Amino acid sequence: MMATVASDRPVGVQLLGNDPEIIKAAVETLDDYNFDILDFNAACPVAKVTSRGEGAALLNEPRKLQGLLRIMVKHSRVPVTLKIRAGWDENSLNARDVALYSEDAGVAALTVHGRTRAQGYSGCANYNIIRQVKEALSVPVVASGDALTPQLVKRMFDETGCDGVAIARGALGNPWIFGQTAEFLEKGTTPPGPAVEDLVETMISHLDLCRDFYGEQLGNMIFRKFFLWYTRGIRDVKTLRKRAVRSEATTEMTAIIRGLLSLSQVPEHEEGIAC
Repeated sequence: MMATVASDRPVGVQLLGNDPEIIKAAVETLDDYNFDILDFNAACPVAKVTSRGEGAALLNEPRKLQGLLRIMVKHSRVPVTLKIRAGWDENSLNARDVALYSEDAGVAALTVHGRTRAQGYSGCANYNIIRQVKEALSVPVVASGDALTPQLVKRMFDETGCDGVAIARGALGNPWIFGQTAEFLEKGTTPPGPAVEDLVETMISHLDLCRDFYGEQLGNMIFRKFFLWYTRGIRDVKTLRKRAVRSEATTEMTAIIRGLLSLSQVPEHEEGIAC
């Protein structure tokens, strides 16, 4: 999971856990790896994680989280950062307090996903909570949630005052969002999306990378979900999608991808909901 190449810089490593001794051992083990940021995940909403008292479950134990962060800060040779959510649920929107505890523990920056654990990825991100965290801290605050388009990224900056925005799900099947966002923030104009030829070329390159890294069978299997993401919003793609999720080899998947050339419409990625 920590495989990387020289061009992947700066690069961060993220830890998940709740046992102080294991966290300490993990940080020490990481001395053998070359990376730039050590992040701690107190935001994951998945049940198999929170049921162990990890991820977003630590929002219910801010003092314990603070202790874990102090261990990481003490033993890490690189800056330690933290990702949290707005709270466990609507009755415990404690992101600001958790953030203050984490700053006191010595974190160098904080990412706030504007949803609660109970929301998962449904509903809308709470910009107000993110703004409260930003106003309370002196370290940089990165906002997360619903950054699906350049326009929504700008709205996040404008309404939260954050120092950065995390483009997460917005990049799934849409690597062009980064260049488009940079141009929109600088010039106020959004460049057009990729032509179908560019989409096909990018997908085949991505498939080749999966195959080279994971091997033929696993690489092809992993790429299936990416095929679905890349082809969101394309009209008449249903048949190709059905073939893609059943494909067994990268040669077959490549042929399916090239089948997109017969479709004139390129993806129109979701604009997101103006909450």
